[in-house]
Amino acid sequence: MLEVVTVTLNPAIDQTLRIPGFAAGRVNRVAESRSDAGGKGVNVASFLADLEIKVGVTGFLGVDNIGLFETLFERKRIIDRFVRIDGSTRVGLKIVDGPTTTDVNFPGLTPAKEDLRELFNQIVWLTEPGRWFVLAGSVPAGVRDSIYTDLIERVHEQGGKTVLDTSGPPLREALAGHPDLVKPNVEELSELVGSPLRTPEEVRAAAESLLDRGVQRVVVSMGGDGAVFVDRGQALLARPPAVTVRSTVGAGDAMVAGIVYAMLQDLPLEDVARWGTASGAYAVTRVGAGIEDPAAHRKLIDEVVIERLGN
Repeated sequence: MLEVVTVTLNPAIDQTLRIPGFAAGRVNRVAESRSDAGGKGVNVASFLADLEIKVGVTGFLGVDNIGLFETLFERKRIIDRFVRIDGSTRVGLKIVDGPTTTDVNFPGLTPAKEDLRELFNQIVWLTEPGRWFVLAGSVPAGVRDSIYTDLIERVHEQGGKTVLDTSGPPLREALAGHPDLVKPNVEELSELVGSPLRTPEEVRAAAESLLDRGVQRVVVSMGGDGAVFVDRGQALLARPPAVTVRSTVGAGDAMVAGIVYAMLQDLPLEDVARWGTASGAYAVTRVGAGIEDPAAHRKLIDEVVIERLGN
């Protein structure tokens, strides 16, 4: 039985190029290259599958370059309910130079009205009471920013639960649907509230403003500084252990997967913070989504430092 469904409206093939000493305006030599089926929800599903969670995926995929995605889903036994549309899924270039990653994102496909109807049909078919849905990533060109609001409401109507990980206007619009959990990074939350957030306490206050708007739990990632976890009555700062950074691509998606895994086990907020923070820390030690070394991942969970914020 499915436990989690991820929704990726604008997936991508992540082409990661390792270029030591990368610099604009001159010839750069690629030391290593790889291509992975990606997109935020796809990355979350890949990580959860490695944690032995039964997970399904939906969204939009172009039929012209679908092979990487179908191979991943088959290998990890991920239930594939993506809506196929004409054209090629976009490619995103990730240029890695030591701990620094430069993203070059191409525009995605534009789904037609009948594609959108099929997506909503899939959501209705996949939703059951208590099942978690992870709605993640950008909205394709030509699709209204309020689509996440509509999807959240459709899931909630049938008793499902929602995690939202997006930014900009789609995030602002989606709050009207009262997602159960929202996971912006600190820059995205700063944009949402209209002011820079410089300290964990400022992040906490901004996160609590989202609780007042109907969100049940907010997680704000702050890169190497950790993450703030807030629900009604408590706020925690989780600091990750020191690790060697290979690539930051997908770290936020791994954090979402860790959070969802912990919530599936009905763990308290402190353990949710440990799982989410450790999963994000693990992700930056490697290139690509998922868990290659379960022992290394588990070790990081015990090394996360938890601090309480406020009363």
